[in-house]
Amino acid sequence: MDEILRDILIFAAKSNASDVHFSSGERPMLRVLGEMKRLDIPPLPHENLERLLLGLLNQRQMEIFEQYHDVDLALGLNDIARLRINIFRHYHGIGGAVRILPREIPTMDDLLMPPVLREFLNRPKGLILVTGPAGSGKSTTLASMLKEVNQTRRAHIVTIEDPVEYVHDPIKSIIHQREIGVHTVGYARALYSALREDPDIILVGEMRDPETIRYALQAAETGHLVLSTLHTNSAPETIDRIINIFPAEQHQQVRTLLSSVLIGIISQRLLPRAYKNDLIALMEILVVNSAVRNLIREGKTYQIPSVLQTGVDVGMQTFEMAFDKLRQNNLISPKLELSDFI
Repeated sequence: MDEILRDILIFAAKSNASDVHFSSGERPMLRVLGEMKRLDIPPLPHENLERLLLGLLNQRQMEIFEQYHDVDLALGLNDIARLRINIFRHYHGIGGAVRILPREIPTMDDLLMPPVLREFLNRPKGLILVTGPAGSGKSTTLASMLKEVNQTRRAHIVTIEDPVEYVHDPIKSIIHQREIGVHTVGYARALYSALREDPDIILVGEMRDPETIRYALQAAETGHLVLSTLHTNSAPETIDRIINIFPAEQHQQVRTLLSSVLIGIISQRLLPRAYKNDLIALMEILVVNSAVRNLIREGKTYQIPSVLQTGVDVGMQTFEMAFDKLRQNNLISPKLELSDFI
């Protein structure tokens, strides 16, 4: 990595930026607590920026970039952070979006995650989904949950990611992390293979297509704990998205299977934390009990918001409940409005 680029990224990491954006002829911009801030340095000419960004690529990645005009990769930044990078062509030249992930994976306690999520992890099999828009902290939530398993029990964990973001060192568990395009050709193929690798827990970076979703549901049904993400905004939307990705004649079959394997759905957003240059997750949590299973089987997901409101005793919460709790505990500013985030 070129020294100029390294210095910018180190500064961004130490400034607690979540992202860095590079664009030909422009000064780099940092995203700090959700706000974009331009660095006070000279603009980076197209030729210089192209040299800096393409210098990060190996031969395989360069071939992908030349063919598709964009590429994803992940790199370490000294002992400071882990970087998820997208490099792309655009109208004015070349651009780069860099997500900065802390080198040290936060614990569930660090993230103030509700106790019910530990209960999810204690299930021997089933499906746990973390959902939300891009940049809502899904990867960090999943990484902290895997760290919890790694620290507390002996298990075989297989992750399938695009690219590998947080790197897990084995503590009590053995962990195999596979990157799409480097260690396997795709999510579905890697999931098919994982079922023959004696895993206890499988992390699927994203359930993108029917084949991947089908294999994930089968894995959860056949005795594995599966964790994954979707870019959906709520628990009902998540369930409908999974069902509707399949042909109509398969909907009832998928409803039945999903209702039997689904453990819970965590839908989240990130809010600026009060009195601290950091973010905190606002979580809607659906715990799948017998009432929820019936609603899924019967296609009545529109009734799930009512269940969320009445399921506090089993760990459920709506965004509104979570927001009020964060405010009561002085974890967010009293000036924040929930409507700005959901």
